Amino acid sequence: MPVSPSSSAQAARKAVAERLRSLRKEAGLTIAELADQCGWHHSKTSRIENAVTAPTANDIRQWCAATGAKSQAQDIVVQSVHAESLYREWRHETRRGLTRLQEETGKLFRTTDLFRVYSSTLVPGLLQTEGYAAGVLAAAARFRQLPGDDSAQAARARVDRSRIIHDPGRRFVLLVEESVLNCQIADVDAMAAQLGYLLTAGAIPTVSLGVIPAAAQLRSQWPRETFHVYDDKLVSVELVSARMRINQPSEIELYIRAFEELRSMAVYGSEARALVLKAIDALG
Repeated sequence: MPVSPSSSAQAARKAVAERLRSLRKEAGLTIAELADQCGWHHSKTSRIENAVTAPTANDIRQWCAATGAKSQAQDIVVQSVHAESLYREWRHETRRGLTRLQEETGKLFRTTDLFRVYSSTLVPGLLQTEGYAAGVLAAAARFRQLPGDDSAQAARARVDRSRIIHDPGRRFVLLVEESVLNCQIADVDAMAAQLGYLLTAGAIPTVSLGVIPAAAQLRSQWPRETFHVYDDKLVSVELVSARMRINQPSEIELYIRAFEELRSMAVYGSEARALVLKAIDALG
């Protein structure tokens, strides 16, 4: 797996690598000697210590056994799993199916009180109708050449998970670019139903829905990659090849600043509904 472009993921991986390097040095072993004891090539030891290759759980257990630190193995395994979770290629995220991916994200939803979502591409998953979600997930399944297309089941799971927007005590601040309203990712009937739902979504007490007009002048922020901010603790960024999770406070602060600037350019209420109605009319 490639090194993440995010400093959060890279720093977490380097912390694991440094901990393993320290164990080797404390045991008085050279790179080659540790490799011999573990039964692999010395270049693998070097790649792990330089955070180029992520160690497997078994690698860590062998490393700790070779350095006389078996008691630390499980703790380092947990640390490494967390580091790798910050940058996950979609091919790994989807290998157990799209439905399981929806369910796993639902766990994060249940521990979050304030959701801030900016999307320059699609209607946010929290506001997707089943027909629209099925179109999105079917396209994802085709693009990633998934062997078993469970997009219809995954769409139902996404809608079920989204019922959380009705939970009192939580807040959902959602922003979309106007172009999202015109991106026909599903058939006309599904798009019409999705846009119709957006007309009423702003009336949900927990939801604030803003649309950034295409004609907005003097933008302080250009359209960005789609990202989600969970409370002030985690940012999830969706890339073509991977999902990146950011937990470095300085990076989270940057995303929150970008979100607030984007939020200031959005329109709400009747102005937002007018843009949605315009998109519905364009469907013909």
